[in-house]
Amino acid sequence: MSICPKNKSSKARRDSRRANWKMSAPNLVKCSKCGALMMSHRVCKACGSYNKKEIVPAAE
Repeated sequence: MSICPKNKSSKARRDSRRANWKMSAPNLVKCSKCGALMMSHRVCKACGSYNKKEIVPAAE
């Protein structure tokens, strides 16, 4: 059995609840080794390092 609403919610009230469901831009930080922008706590795509250690061999 589902919950039965007491009163009708207007479209404006319903849509204002959904107003904060927007997508946000990813947080980018500088790589400590090469200085390229990357997402935090992930391997750098430019140099293949994480926490100043080479994880993935660089493709040259």
